Amino acid sequence: QVQLVESGGGLVQAGGSLRLSCTASGRISSINVMGWYLGWYRQAPGKQRELVATILSGTSVNYTDSVKGRFTISRDNAKSAVYLQMNSLKPEDTAIYYCTAGPGRLAVRYWGQGTQVTVSS
Repeated sequence: QVQLVESGGGLVQAGGSLRLSCTASGRISSINVMGWYLGWYRQAPGKQRELVATILSGTSVNYTDSVKGRFTISRDNAKSAVYLQMNSLKPEDTAIYYCTAGPGRLAVRYWGQGTQVTVSS
């Protein structure tokens, strides 16, 4: 089993920034050694959960169109961590953000408990 714990959410004004962090624990060898994808999903009130960004390595990253140029995903295998730097935040970015890990970009095996991000206008 792998446990994912997010932190860094909060309330910020539009145009501001937040940095989300997620640390993995448990049987993390599969994440680091096998080269699993780490990612971030979000779910806004009344909406379906959507994929925000994924990372396999420094050169293998993907973003949903609405966050391109504003969000940056990164990972630190030595710390078993993944980060999401969010700049120029908009009210529509308000959601619960979930950290994920899995063997494929869309193949999620583990989910974090989520962290709330609220952007005020």
